[in-house]
Amino acid sequence: MKKKYSVEEILRILSEEKQTGKTIRGICREHNITEQACYRWRLKYEGVDLKEAMRVKQLEEENRRLKQIIID
Repeated sequence: MKKKYSVEEILRILSEEKQTGKTIRGICREHNITEQACYRWRLKYEGVDLKEAMRVKQLEEENRRLKQIIID
């Protein structure tokens, strides 16, 4: 089963590496995610605060809706 993580959860998971000193492999195992997903999240969200990340997520959703309207 595929679980969608919220932006808050993703940022919290990514911050664990810096705060606790755990390895990526350990963090991924603990949260039952793939290392590939963790590295993809890192590329997308590293250096971004929660407010900016929520705005990006909102814009992506709006873009998806607009594309769907054009398709229909």
